[in-house]
Amino acid sequence: MNDAPDTAPDSAAPTPGEAVPVVRSVDFGEARLLPDVDRPRAWLLTVDGAPQSYVDLDDPGHLEFEYVRRIGHVLEAGFPVREPVAAVHLGGGAMTLPRWLERSRPGSRQQVVEADRGLAALVAEHLPLPPHAPVTVHTQDARAWLAGAERGSADVIVADVFGGSRVPAQLTSVEFVREAHRVLRPGGRYTANVADAAPFAFLRSQLATLREVFPAPAAICLLAEPGVLRGRRFGNAVLVASDEPLPVDALARLCAADAFPARVVHGADLDRLIGRAGPVYDRSAAPSPTPPDGAFTVG
Repeated sequence: MNDAPDTAPDSAAPTPGEAVPVVRSVDFGEARLLPDVDRPRAWLLTVDGAPQSYVDLDDPGHLEFEYVRRIGHVLEAGFPVREPVAAVHLGGGAMTLPRWLERSRPGSRQQVVEADRGLAALVAEHLPLPPHAPVTVHTQDARAWLAGAERGSADVIVADVFGGSRVPAQLTSVEFVREAHRVLRPGGRYTANVADAAPFAFLRSQLATLREVFPAPAAICLLAEPGVLRGRRFGNAVLVASDEPLPVDALARLCAADAFPARVVHGADLDRLIGRAGPVYDRSAAPSPTPPDGAFTVG
């Protein structure tokens, strides 16, 4: 999907049949909404060339990005079908998962935390959420918002926050994950999207960080495409943690049936992956690694 030289006026949303890219400077870079020529009301959101979200306004159930589908699998396997959930989304983007949850689990109470006010305004203007959807958007730093959230108020927390193409350091530490754990209800799910490549120093440290906060008999697993796990390329990994055993068999079936199959790593295999990696604390936290050129960019 390539950008085009002409852009829609910033004050006017594209109309059906005349979809053209929308470009705007936001708080943390240059945001672009790029129409999908194959889907009349579908859009790709990028910030500084890095894909952030894909949404189809006519079909919110369509999850284009593989890692987003894997987060969807975590919710499908973890909660009864169509049962509403209380969800916290750290990182809003174009609100792909909140739209999907509203379609798949009507009545879900959702909190979306997006630090980029300009980006939130762009999405609200051009890709508005369905009227009366129980979704509240907070334009605030994710960690600061989480610190003020009510204890035991969420069934699921999805951490998908990237500054450009990197997870900010303050969202990689034991102290941050402890805040997320505090906000989760007993048996709730913490889910995070990270990106790394072999030898997986960052990924292994993040798994060790989860283990520090969700100790045995808590459950932790990892969902990723086999090529990433084998060290063939830089890519996304979805981390999942809970105080209760995770439905890894159901997750494995959903991931195996995907158009781009993924593996579910848990138990002894996860122990071997973590190895001697230790947890990360605020005093030594660092952002996720910089992706190689072309890993997550759109022309």
